[in-house]
Amino acid sequence: MTKVDKHALVVLSGGQDSVTCLGYALKVFSKVSAISFRYNQRHAIELQCAAYVANCYAVPHKVVDMGELISSLVTSALTGKGEVGRPHAYKPGLPSSFVPGRNALFLTLSHAFAQEIAAEAIITGVCQTDYSGYPDCRELFVLQLCQALNTGYETRIQILTPLMDLNKAQTFGLAEECGFLDMVLEHSHTCYNGDHQTRHQWGYGCGTCPACELRAKGWQEYKEIGWREKIKTEQS
Repeated sequence: MTKVDKHALVVLSGGQDSVTCLGYALKVFSKVSAISFRYNQRHAIELQCAAYVANCYAVPHKVVDMGELISSLVTSALTGKGEVGRPHAYKPGLPSSFVPGRNALFLTLSHAFAQEIAAEAIITGVCQTDYSGYPDCRELFVLQLCQALNTGYETRIQILTPLMDLNKAQTFGLAEECGFLDMVLEHSHTCYNGDHQTRHQWGYGCGTCPACELRAKGWQEYKEIGWREKIKTEQS
């Protein structure tokens, strides 16, 4: 990876994907900042993970407290309205963990903060491969939102998605390449139920919620055939 002389702002939830993105940003960009959002999420332990990792690398870390701004407007199991692992109340085909408007709001506020701190890029860990079907994780959504924000505010800030076409096994591999695998395993949190006490080979979590199952599956694939070999297999 070649380092560039630019400032990147990482949207750091504290989960596997965003912590991996922080490792990636530290490898690629000369200056890195981070931003996190508190929105009454049931797995708010992730914010403690985000703060810990940012502090370990002396990354300036902004935490935005949104209180009930999201949870009072929409239904999602992640904000206490519903049970994880079930269909969403009014979004056919999506899981109950989907939070309508969340990614759009996070990226919009991150774009505003990037202007404030003169960051040239925003890095977010959304992907459209191993994911729960969230439509706001698709590349098209991110590209169009980026265009709208830059048009509206007369800026040229990039929104980068280094995990967009990676599955969870490959994301573990990228963390390893960035020297961040141990940090991901020990100090990231993905579990929707907020369990950061139960330790597995792939990290902490209840082991039964959809987020834990996806992470466990990715770890198993990563360990079985290796992420580089898996990439070659899928591309052949």
